[in-house]
Amino acid sequence: MKLKLYYDLMSQPSRALYILLKTSKCNFELKCLDLRQGQHFTDEYQDINRFKKVPVIDHNGFILTESVAIIRYLACENVIPRMLYPENSKAQARVDEYLEWQHIGLRLHCAMFFRVKYLNPIYTGKQPDPKLVQSYEKRMINALEELDTLWLGRNQFVTGDSITVADLFAAVELEQPRMAGFEPAARYPNIAKWWPKVKQHYNPYYDEAHVILNKIVKKNMSKL
Repeated sequence: MKLKLYYDLMSQPSRALYILLKTSKCNFELKCLDLRQGQHFTDEYQDINRFKKVPVIDHNGFILTESVAIIRYLACENVIPRMLYPENSKAQARVDEYLEWQHIGLRLHCAMFFRVKYLNPIYTGKQPDPKLVQSYEKRMINALEELDTLWLGRNQFVTGDSITVADLFAAVELEQPRMAGFEPAARYPNIAKWWPKVKQHYNPYYDEAHVILNKIVKKNMSKL
């Protein structure tokens, strides 16, 4: 049975797994859900993921949620290249260190800025409160400064001089605020130097996973 990936490319961790599996030349089946249409709330999908979220994998009947757990499992099963999630205990711990930090350190702030400035107005039909947007932008800026200086300021990549899944997970998170008009690469030199190397390593699948997102970015820029 093929590995199945349940995903939506508007979801950052979904994009990361999509790109990773494509890059790994893995034999897997894509199961796209449209979050905007509420397809993750159906009873059928709840039987697959009780949390009603994406991404999820089904590997020969073994269903697993949570993107970081999925990464670790796929590495142990030799589905993805071990160079991207190293076997060496210390190198692996560095990747885990970033993945543990990212949830609250980066993902939360980029996602909330995107939600408050871009997504909520679409759902509510109301313009966002400028003070609220400014508050979330400030938190995101602090997070981006930490990524730029405390992670990328010391190494060529997030956890050292070799690319890993940590870089991919970081990169897809930085794409989200672009839809709300914020370009991280324009403000942070280490991010600007590092980001193209991540895209190059994971292309053509990195660009493939961001086609819809980039169309939204381009459309919003044309309104300025």
